[in-house]
Amino acid sequence: MGLSWAASGPIQPIQLAGPHLAAFAGIIVLAILGGFLLLRNRLEERHSFTASTDSPSEEFVTDRERVRRLISKNGGRMKQSQIVDSVDWSKAKVSRLLAELEEDEQITKLRLGRENLVCLPGNEPTASKSPEQPKNE
Repeated sequence: MGLSWAASGPIQPIQLAGPHLAAFAGIIVLAILGGFLLLRNRLEERHSFTASTDSPSEEFVTDRERVRRLISKNGGRMKQSQIVDSVDWSKAKVSRLLAELEEDEQITKLRLGRENLVCLPGNEPTASKSPEQPKNE
């Protein structure tokens, strides 16, 4: 009860020629490119993870605190347009945040022509203070 294989002749190797060779080469190139991209993404993820763990306090800063720190780093005063350019938020969001901070007396906004000058307390220009305010404030 043996099985017999009927062979029509000697087995010939697969020949790659013409369009088959081009397709095979394309598959090899795509596999190499895919491997390279996967390796690059893994290395970037690893690098971004280590970079983000270096300063964990920066990751959990509120938007309001971020604006206050930005103004503080710029000498306690900034034009509102500079704040908009420094963050990835819309003009409307920056305006809302500044209005909230001004309402809570954490900043003051002074109108300079068509722009607002945003100041932390104690950093307002001296000419902007009311004559009724004591000089120490």
